[in-house]
Amino acid sequence: MGQKTHPYGFRLGYNKPWKSRWYADREYADLLHEDVKLRKELKDRLKSAGVSSIDIERAANKLVVRIATARPGIIIGRKGAEIDKLKQEVSKRTKREVHIDIVEVHRPELDATLVAESIALQLEKRVAFRRAMRKAVDSALRFGCKGIKVRVAGRLKRCGNRPQRVVSAGTFAAADASRRHRLRHRRSANHLRGDWREVLDLSG
Repeated sequence: MGQKTHPYGFRLGYNKPWKSRWYADREYADLLHEDVKLRKELKDRLKSAGVSSIDIERAANKLVVRIATARPGIIIGRKGAEIDKLKQEVSKRTKREVHIDIVEVHRPELDATLVAESIALQLEKRVAFRRAMRKAVDSALRFGCKGIKVRVAGRLKRCGNRPQRVVSAGTFAAADASRRHRLRHRRSANHLRGDWREVLDLSG
């Protein structure tokens, strides 16, 4: 049976930070569920704002929510009315002092979450899946992306067997790392095999 690990976990500490930054002993489970529920509600409410990620920090009775979005004006609203309303609602629900930071995503064409949501939105509007995938790949490469791979699965073009379609371009660090790991493993295995042949005098 496959034991799958979320790819985000492999990148923590290297090029990805923790999505929640706080510490708790007894209230850990309650705070964790509160974070998950808060993220889901904010994601659903701010669906039109192109939200890439929501990071949460806690310190004593304070709650800091950082929202990375491609369209910050929708969240902030005219003269900050929408963000003040959102802050009051979150504060009332969590019973904490809430501070909301808005971080603008300057190039949404290079953000994996926003690219995936864009493709999904196009598929819902009955756009041809190959056209949507190719458009996402071309946009990412045009904005300076070194490599991109897009995989779409499901009943594409009313197929009953749920095929997968993959479009890729450029280079992938993950593939290079995997190749280096295999070469390193092969070299160590050959070195170990040579040592044992010498110990057992099997060189002839």
